[in-house]
Amino acid sequence: MGASLQIEFVNCNLLLKGINSTRLSKKLNITSAIKHSQKQEELSLTISHVADQKKVQKAGKVEHHLWKKRESAGSGQKALNLVRLISGLPNEKESVYRALDKWIAWETEFPLIAAAKALRILRQQRMWKRVIQVAKWMLSKGQGATMATYDTLLLAFDMDKRVDEAETLWNMILHTSTRSVSKRLFSRMISLYDHHHVPEKIVEVFADMEELGVKPDEDTVRRVARAFQMLGQEDKHKLVVQRYQSKWKYVHFNGERARVRRDTK
Repeated sequence: MGASLQIEFVNCNLLLKGINSTRLSKKLNITSAIKHSQKQEELSLTISHVADQKKVQKAGKVEHHLWKKRESAGSGQKALNLVRLISGLPNEKESVYRALDKWIAWETEFPLIAAAKALRILRQQRMWKRVIQVAKWMLSKGQGATMATYDTLLLAFDMDKRVDEAETLWNMILHTSTRSVSKRLFSRMISLYDHHHVPEKIVEVFADMEELGVKPDEDTVRRVARAFQMLGQEDKHKLVVQRYQSKWKYVHFNGERARVRRDTK
């Protein structure tokens, strides 16, 4: 009797354990399914967010690109209008500046691209006084202070025989943009002094050029060497040629351009 009861008790325990094991297994399966579902939702939200960001960025890029195209397209006509506006004016600073101020009166932003194009047109037409007036006006507005504008203004000073004004501008450029002065500007200033026969100034500019480690081009080497010759400094003339002149030159032979070694003797 006692043994029978004990066997039944053991069987009941085994049955209860089986039931509990089944419940636990079901519970674990449900929990796992819930976690999997949550991960899927998070992944879906992340992908959707990234896609939305890409759409916004893409739309922004297209809009910016279209704005730039519109600005560039309209600037050519604005530049022509500016050239026509000032071409017939008397050569007085006040009259020109008044017309230029009127040209930008209704602009929400300074039309820098149009002004730069107008400068190029005036330069091509060799209207040096107008180039100087427009460039100075731009700089007075805090606009266009670039190496390209400075180069155009130095050329205009050269062509209009305003050596003193060119020198003033050059000193300003050296003091404000010492390490970023381009080879082109150095060459422009040396060309200006060569054009007006000021060899001692050529040597000064060349000294600044060497100090800043700017290598001169062939035309500049030729002008500097000639300046040393004019000053009677033959040793420095030979040193410049030896150090900077290319060992090669180009000649035309039978209608073709050929590279030949330069005779340095």
